Amino acid sequence: MKLPPIQILVIDDDTDVLTAVSYLLRSTGATVTTEKNPEQIPSLLATKKFDVILLDMNFKSVIHSGNEGIYWLQKIKSKYPDTSVIMITAYGAIDLAIRSLKEGATDFIVKPWNNEKLLQTIYHSIPTTEKTKKQNTKHSSNTTIIGQSEVLQEVFLKIEKVAPTDANILILGENGTGKDLIAKAIHEQSLRNKSPFIKVDVGALTESLFESELFGYKKGAFTDAKEDRLGRFEAANGGTLFLDEIGNISLQQQAKLLTVLQNRQVTKLGSNEPTAIDIRLICATNISIQDLSNESKFRKDLIYRINTVEIIIPPLRNRKEDVVPLANYFLEVYSQKYLKPPTQLHQSAIKKLQQYAFPGNVRELQYIIERAVIMADSNMITEQDIIYSPIEKTVELEKNDTLSNVEKKAILKAIENNNGNISKAAKELGITRTALYRRLNKYDID
Repeated sequence: MKLPPIQILVIDDDTDVLTAVSYLLRSTGATVTTEKNPEQIPSLLATKKFDVILLDMNFKSVIHSGNEGIYWLQKIKSKYPDTSVIMITAYGAIDLAIRSLKEGATDFIVKPWNNEKLLQTIYHSIPTTEKTKKQNTKHSSNTTIIGQSEVLQEVFLKIEKVAPTDANILILGENGTGKDLIAKAIHEQSLRNKSPFIKVDVGALTESLFESELFGYKKGAFTDAKEDRLGRFEAANGGTLFLDEIGNISLQQQAKLLTVLQNRQVTKLGSNEPTAIDIRLICATNISIQDLSNESKFRKDLIYRINTVEIIIPPLRNRKEDVVPLANYFLEVYSQKYLKPPTQLHQSAIKKLQQYAFPGNVRELQYIIERAVIMADSNMITEQDIIYSPIEKTVELEKNDTLSNVEKKAILKAIENNNGNISKAAKELGITRTALYRRLNKYDID
């Protein structure tokens, strides 16, 4: 049984008990502190917040009355009433159990215990806030996705269903919604999680680089080919290949990609010998499936190849209940990164964040919180510390805007801001000049 990432304090004068409990609990994901001397309880609680305390009922005394444990239980509950305390003893008399519960103990367990029973007792004793935190956070090895909204919970459920399969997945969502995190989470929950996860931003690859980057090349295949090089398909063999910005590749590139996916083999530049590949393919794009289905821009047969299952990541403006949990997560991350004291959001800051549309989605919120942590004069973030990105504010969002309309507006606004200078407009948008030209052609912008 797995536990949330909680803090547990175990107090018992039996070293063997401390060792056994510590070993068991650390394997569940909890952080464990052990202590033989109950006199250390006040200093331990003063320096660290514990979610659950396992407290022995008998210390030192020859007569095992349980009074020592009851004494320390009263001390803990008087100063830390929200902390869950589970009493443990080798003397399971019902009167001691009832007395400890009356004094504020959350539960009672008898030595020697059954490990599964102990874990269940601890789990049911966890404060509700910590359980909620676990439910609102999707942990996949090193990947953490924060969200409590119903739409994101549906995404989590879909990930759990599709991850163990080898189905090709297409992730759809606006820029900044976290498509790469979803791809990584799918890989980490898949049967291929011990093999490589290779990400390629195919939308940024030029025609000349597309084949050499994805398929590899032999020495001498072209002027700068000084040695053999594996392509990304072969590098991902046995694992997962994540092709980001798939919607931005040309029809010619699409044809080459389709051939590889159909034959399950690649041929390096400068070679005539195909190499078999075994990969799980995940693709992502900020283009809607309706726009992607336009055959003048994207091949339908390729869509069917890459889209066995699609996962749509909703924009942050459509899941406002995720704003504060995300903001608190970034607060913790950047407070630690910049060696700041633990930082909190003032109610005025929360209100300001909840009223904003976040055209830049989670990435913009991350930027806002990072800046606020750096610039704030105290450990309380107020509305004055919340400054929106001027880059994102150039795009006026309407309620029923499609992804394509939003992108087109952003491009037109960037070009206008830079008096028609394409290089400067591309820099403002955070994309390459080639990628901007491709989008100008896509939206028929002269």
